[in-house]
Amino acid sequence: MNFGQFGQQFVNGLSLGSIYALVAIGLAMIFGILRLINFAHGEVLMLGAFATYFYARSGLPFLVIAVLAVLTTVVIGLVMERVAYRPARGAPDVALLLTSLGVSIALQNAAVLAFSAQPKKFPTPRLIEQQVDLGAGVQISGTNLVTVGVALALMAGLTLFVTRTQLGVSMRATAENVTAAQLMGINITTVIVAAFVIGSAMAGVAGILWGARVGRIEPLMGFIPVLKAFVATVIGGFGSIPGAVLGAYILGFGEIFLVAWLPDALTSYRDAFVFTALILVLLVRPQGILGSTEPEKI
Repeated sequence: MNFGQFGQQFVNGLSLGSIYALVAIGLAMIFGILRLINFAHGEVLMLGAFATYFYARSGLPFLVIAVLAVLTTVVIGLVMERVAYRPARGAPDVALLLTSLGVSIALQNAAVLAFSAQPKKFPTPRLIEQQVDLGAGVQISGTNLVTVGVALALMAGLTLFVTRTQLGVSMRATAENVTAAQLMGINITTVIVAAFVIGSAMAGVAGILWGARVGRIEPLMGFIPVLKAFVATVIGGFGSIPGAVLGAYILGFGEIFLVAWLPDALTSYRDAFVFTALILVLLVRPQGILGSTEPEKI
């Protein structure tokens, strides 16, 4: 592999890891506050992509279409939290897990009824489909560059939000200790709603970027990204946003370079790398790379 090929694969890994990171952040935020593994998060990603496909028929500029699609996923996240998860708040963890699986299946079937099961071409703007010459023999697709730029900007904005705003600090306090946060006067419902808004917006952006990357969308497209994001959060440390981002980039780079280095006959085993990495981390450090163990009081 020469320098040009390495540079191309590096940006590809950075792009794929960025999409996984956007999805993993939403999973980590919701789990940190509610202790809920929200498997329906992948369907929010899927609906973000389909909302973009739907709004593209209006002929509006793509940036306006993307904003409308993200706002749509925010509304979907709010409805999901209010209708499905808020009534189950305080129930055993297994009840919340089954609820998330039920919501996931319901949204998948609703999308099949609304859009049909046939894959559809994603309306990627021609501008970002072009190759960009970075010099030294490195040519990168505009889609990858936009994906990396948007993801890094959103993660930087999220970092400022959770460290510099009162609501962000309240979210961190709630994730640390819900009972203590309530005693300090923090409105837990507001914090949970904020987590769903931010997580759904991130998933909506990830759905748009995933659609632009793959080129087509379908009702079951959210399963693989959310599964990879779940593995990333476990590797990085479940409930830890920095850990989720770290795990996402580990998976992104691992998948891309594995495909680049292995013979063509073995590239179909790229998903096996994901679960092999998960097993190794669970064997060596079950709490994840940046996770910490908490002693249980009896």
